[in-house]
Amino acid sequence: MKRNSPIQRRLRQASAVAFFSLLPLASAWTQSAPAPAAGPSPARVAVENRRAAYQLIGSSFRYFGAVAKGTTPYDEAEASKRAARIALLATIPGENFPEGSNLGEPDSKAKADIWSSRADFDKKLKDFEAHAANLAEVNAKEKGATDALKAAIASLAQDCKGCHDQYKVK
Repeated sequence: MKRNSPIQRRLRQASAVAFFSLLPLASAWTQSAPAPAAGPSPARVAVENRRAAYQLIGSSFRYFGAVAKGTTPYDEAEASKRAARIALLATIPGENFPEGSNLGEPDSKAKADIWSSRADFDKKLKDFEAHAANLAEVNAKEKGATDALKAAIASLAQDCKGCHDQYKVK
């Protein structure tokens, strides 16, 4: 069995001394390190969710506006896809207007009137959901740019305009 030389013993002792003398510094550093971010606030998440839903609804609805104006030909597959998408997305905003989710959120364009006139706002959201579902139903039955489809498009467009006029900061 080989014995450690005096130099090896001194190196081990010096390493141990260095290690144990640095422990208090490491402990102090970990205690003073900033806590990891908790993530966005619930209000921020609500604003981002409703903004994303509205952008996707608008993107899909533009097709129907062009069909109603006659600037884009009706395509059954495209219309069915977009109508189903709008009907699904129309259910998202209603759960993303918690109390005060416009306060302190620079990206929110929601007026405070939403919360002071909550019953009216909720009714407008329900009408929007119903008219979005109706658009999908009428499209499935009509399968063309008929008067019934154009009326369903106009109803949904009026829901958007009415809510934006009253509850959205311009």
